[in-house]
Amino acid sequence: MDRRHALKGLGVGAGAVTAGLHGLATEADAEAVRGRVNTNSEPSQLRITDLRVVGVRRRWIVRIDTNQGLYGYGEVRDGGSPTSALMLKSRIVGENPLNVDKIFRKIKQFGYHARQSGGPVAIEEACWDIAGKAWSVPCWQMLGGQFRDKIRVYADTPSDPDPVKMGDKLKRRMERGFTFLKMDISINLLRDVEGGLTWPKGQGVDPWGQYSRSEFSHIEHPFTGIRITDKGLKVMADYTATIRDIVGWEIPIATDHYGHFGIEDGIKLARALDPFNLAWLEDMVPWFYTDQYVRLKNSCTTPILTGEDIWLKEGFMDLFEKKAIAICHPDLATAGGLLETKKIGDLAQEHGIAMALHMAGHPVTLFSSVHCAAATENFLVMEHHNVDDAWYDDLVTGVPKPIMDNEGFIPVPNGPGLGIELNEDAVKGMLEDPEKEYFAPTPEWDDERAWDRLWSRTAPAPQTAQSA
Repeated sequence: MDRRHALKGLGVGAGAVTAGLHGLATEADAEAVRGRVNTNSEPSQLRITDLRVVGVRRRWIVRIDTNQGLYGYGEVRDGGSPTSALMLKSRIVGENPLNVDKIFRKIKQFGYHARQSGGPVAIEEACWDIAGKAWSVPCWQMLGGQFRDKIRVYADTPSDPDPVKMGDKLKRRMERGFTFLKMDISINLLRDVEGGLTWPKGQGVDPWGQYSRSEFSHIEHPFTGIRITDKGLKVMADYTATIRDIVGWEIPIATDHYGHFGIEDGIKLARALDPFNLAWLEDMVPWFYTDQYVRLKNSCTTPILTGEDIWLKEGFMDLFEKKAIAICHPDLATAGGLLETKKIGDLAQEHGIAMALHMAGHPVTLFSSVHCAAATENFLVMEHHNVDDAWYDDLVTGVPKPIMDNEGFIPVPNGPGLGIELNEDAVKGMLEDPEKEYFAPTPEWDDERAWDRLWSRTAPAPQTAQSA
């Protein structure tokens, strides 16, 4: 496109085009262009002025404010601490939020695996939201555009030891429109099965307490001594067979939460479940035991998946390079935010690996994940953890309700940024601490400082009031 056509495309008249070509464009001509390009701000002068949080039903939503009235929302991952975001306030105030990658590189040293990355990710999400509002484009556009305009979702389904009742629960998911199912196949099914498990008694070892807050629940799978007997394997396989017959063979069923046992028993279980054509086996052992994942993947024909607790694309590298999994499963609120999660998906694709998204957050994280999924080619399906909670959709406005349509998809928003606004009245009615103000001021974090450099260099002398 030449310059003449470019100016005409912005709606500038013929006279202004001619003047522009001869270097004589007036301020009025420039104003005419500005009037047709809705930037909502002067982006180059945009600066972060504040960071505040609000607790809503065991989640923390972050709001970043700017000097031009624009603001953006982020969210600390479920189970994370708001302190992980608040401690970064003084490190980002004064920055231009449109420099999303620059800001993230500055603060990502404060993130880590699982729930420890909540603060840096919440800030990254909020900066993308602001950037989209400043430029009047949705986040998916800034990530490179769409591969899809709606996102397939699945919902984990509360377990029932009766396979018929469990199958009926999954059938009800299908009746709501879900095209992808998820359930647990746990050694808890063997609680009343004599001879179903072998384990060392005493010293707090408890096969049934693997997801409790006991000390035992923190013991990694290879170190528990728990083993599944052939009798136990048959009970678990028969349970799965009944459910598969109820829901049919055409719909994918993903599985999770098997128990804390070693990889040898994981391999035995994987082989026992192979006949049921499951969508995946999830987190059979902790994600960092790459060599054990290689053994598992090479032992069965069911796709192997992990990744919800991994921080940054570097955390996935070993799994990808060793072809240890068939599907990666980042949680955007842990992995590093919108851009980092897209990078993870792109890297996975280079290794022939698909990407599903774990998502157990409020709508801020949900729609951050939706934008990322829309822009990532090898995306498969995304979790919607709160699909059974009537209050969930009320937290935001700006998108169609219900958030998930009747075909098991979430439409991708076309509004600027994340495409959502918080419903202030609804949020105030669900505050974690009703005594606290909605997005209360956080001046106590204004001056939190440290010398954050990660390589050797003399720290600057502290400023005094006089020298400042």
